[in-house]
Amino acid sequence: MRVLIADKLTHGALHAIETLGHDVEFSPALTAETLVDALASVKPEVLVVRSTKVTAEALGASSSLGLVIRAGAGVNTIELSTASKLGIFVANCPGKNAVAVAELTIGILISLDRRIAEASQAMHEGRWEKSSFSKAEGLFGRRLGLVGFGATAREVAIRAIAMGMNVRAWTPRLEASMASPHGVQVAESLDALLTNSDAVSVHCPLNVSTRGLIGARELSLIPAGGMFIHTARGGIVDDTALAAHAKSGQLRVGLDVFEGEPASSSDSFDGDVREVASAVLTPHIGASTTQALESTGAEVTRIIHDFATLGTVHNVVNIADASKGRHRLIVRHEDRVGILAGVLDVLRRANHNVKEMQNVIFDGDKGDVVAASATIIVEQIPSPDLLQELRSLDAILGVDLRSSSS
Repeated sequence: MRVLIADKLTHGALHAIETLGHDVEFSPALTAETLVDALASVKPEVLVVRSTKVTAEALGASSSLGLVIRAGAGVNTIELSTASKLGIFVANCPGKNAVAVAELTIGILISLDRRIAEASQAMHEGRWEKSSFSKAEGLFGRRLGLVGFGATAREVAIRAIAMGMNVRAWTPRLEASMASPHGVQVAESLDALLTNSDAVSVHCPLNVSTRGLIGARELSLIPAGGMFIHTARGGIVDDTALAAHAKSGQLRVGLDVFEGEPASSSDSFDGDVREVASAVLTPHIGASTTQALESTGAEVTRIIHDFATLGTVHNVVNIADASKGRHRLIVRHEDRVGILAGVLDVLRRANHNVKEMQNVIFDGDKGDVVAASATIIVEQIPSPDLLQELRSLDAILGVDLRSSSS
């Protein structure tokens, strides 16, 4: 199987994928534009990316492409709708860089409270301003609000609680039973979280519901002098509004992600927040630790291995819930050539669209395969006559109909 790796990956992961017997093309310098030609030339079955944008044009450049793996958590740089139309799986590696991002988040939090970056800059400039930088509030006993409660937010909570902070979190469907085992309380709303936090840290994915989630109104709810940290995805927070609040002295901000980030790793940065001397700014490096890269590389290797050997794709993000509102046919049959083809032909003639299918086999007394059971999910409820026709087919042992809720 051909694998195109269009971003940096650890040498260990590259070696592991090659050891599996795959033909690996390693091109970490590819961009969104050059990726199109690379896919057309290499014609891989699998594409691995980190930050490289995968456009609709890129997805259509190789008819052999069956799987795109994002070596990270977010998939907002991949054109999911086009991938789905082309039948291309898109998978990610959730949670593998959670510790790394959490560590940076805590580092920024401490830096904001103690003004470490500002003090260090003053020292480098030859200014000993002890009186200016010795007025920190301290973090013990203070309130940290987490917007989102996925793997990264939970790792942040562990570290914040260890420092003696009181941690609350909010997501639209977060329940106390999900947060309390982590020592975290649940805020009743986003507004309530922002209003009652000394520091706020954003850890939700970027999607339709979270784009622009935090703007000028939401930022104004955070108590004056509070801290705001964003290490999730650019686009969740209105950067212009955030820069304005920071310039006014209402908020101390620490950011690792931004709207419209530079395309190149060595490009210039001209965000409004750059003018805020007290802001702690890093160039989207939250997941960039050796430990995180190794963990992510191992997960990429696992996904490729099981896709190649089992046809299974872990962590798929663009698969519909085929069973929702559908009907399941349980067809028990002898394990012989052509049996399932006959079942599918009956369904085709009755104009029933198969949404999903799985076939499992049973062992006989001597280890030989004697029978199998196929679960076939269809959109419309089969008629009694159709069920009877299926039962009358040769080598069919039984047919049961179940609703998706049974």
